[in-house]
Amino acid sequence: MKRIGIIGGTTPESTCYYYGNYIRISREKFGPFTFPELIVYSINFEEFKNNPRGWEGRTEMLINAARALERAGAEIIAMSANTPHIVFPEVQKAVKVPMVSIIDALMEEMERRGVRKVLLLGTKTTMTADFYRNALREAGFEVVTPTEEEIDRIDGIIFGELAFENLKSRPYLIELVERYAREKGIEGVILGCTELPLAIKPGDVSVEVFDTAAIHMRKLIELASE
Repeated sequence: MKRIGIIGGTTPESTCYYYGNYIRISREKFGPFTFPELIVYSINFEEFKNNPRGWEGRTEMLINAARALERAGAEIIAMSANTPHIVFPEVQKAVKVPMVSIIDALMEEMERRGVRKVLLLGTKTTMTADFYRNALREAGFEVVTPTEEEIDRIDGIIFGELAFENLKSRPYLIELVERYAREKGIEGVILGCTELPLAIKPGDVSVEVFDTAAIHMRKLIELASE
């Protein structure tokens, strides 16, 4: 099987969630003791989040991590978070090893489930920047995003609570999804931040739940085993 490389640390909890899915999905697919080889490069989240050079500095960090994984023998590489995909093309260009986009994996799964209209939840950047919404809309999906006030609250919940495994705002997030199902007719919710599955799981809401971290890892394992 191909060796998987993961750029982690954005946040560490997100990376742990990826690794948990790596174990679970590998065992489902191969049995209890067979796993594709996996290398994790965990960056310093403080340096990433508060980089004085903004996305220029963050992109440099991600490129350095991708190149380190390439040197270590990774044969496919992924970033274990949604928001860094804002610079996915730049990072992919910097390495020869193919990278797997979380957005591409998500859209493939949405197509498979037949869902067209979705609520996008994530960090403020993911919910407000064009990179995520445009990719979905260009593929024919209808994307709904929360109000400005809701976006700020969700962003605060992610970084102030879920990043530390604090689930006190779980009822708020579930009710928000249900309200958009009633009022906007969404068919699914995209958990576009890899901390959100800590709070919302399939069955918690009346619409399809797209756990981007689990979807991404499943795609990586499928590609590794081809």
